[in-house]
Amino acid sequence: MFSGIVAAVGRIEHIEPLADGIRLSVDTNGLDLADVIVGDSIAHSGVCLTVVEMNGALCKYDVSRETLNCTVGLDAVGNEVNLEKALRLADRLGGHLVTGHVDGVGEVVKFAPIGESHELVIRAPAAIAGYIARKGSITVNGVSLTVNRVEGRDFWINLIPHTVAMTNLKHLAPGSRVNLEIDLIARYVERMLEWKREEAAQG
Repeated sequence: MFSGIVAAVGRIEHIEPLADGIRLSVDTNGLDLADVIVGDSIAHSGVCLTVVEMNGALCKYDVSRETLNCTVGLDAVGNEVNLEKALRLADRLGGHLVTGHVDGVGEVVKFAPIGESHELVIRAPAAIAGYIARKGSITVNGVSLTVNRVEGRDFWINLIPHTVAMTNLKHLAPGSRVNLEIDLIARYVERMLEWKREEAAQG
């Protein structure tokens, strides 16, 4: 479990093909690894990966083909990735509860400065658009953000300068693709409503 508060921006240094996926080598670029061991989880732009090898600031992860097929940003050397270590029970929850399981890939419609901030407009896949609500939480490339407005599949976010400076969101442009994770609460609300409908249908 994560909070969507990015601790560092790493860089993919090497990609080794595997039988059904790849092994990523990531320069963690200042991420505090003092309490990290092989087997721990670190989110990479919203994707929860397990550390399989460590060498100083370099961490390696095995990524399945299925994960690569439903996410973006993990398949090219040089890509920057937003990094966050898994939460401990005593940690502050500065963002919102994030699982590190990407629900869909969105497309950036607009990314432009407005005063000191940036306006970010993203078009969500139809399958998850219904889970995105005004003033609700959304994770974009692993960053916990608040939705300001929703119209159909498009939603609007205001990015403060600190968020732009400290994450890989600074590289976005119209047409960019981003990893999206919907608010965990929305999943349970849908399931509860679905179960009530099933019960009613069964009499």
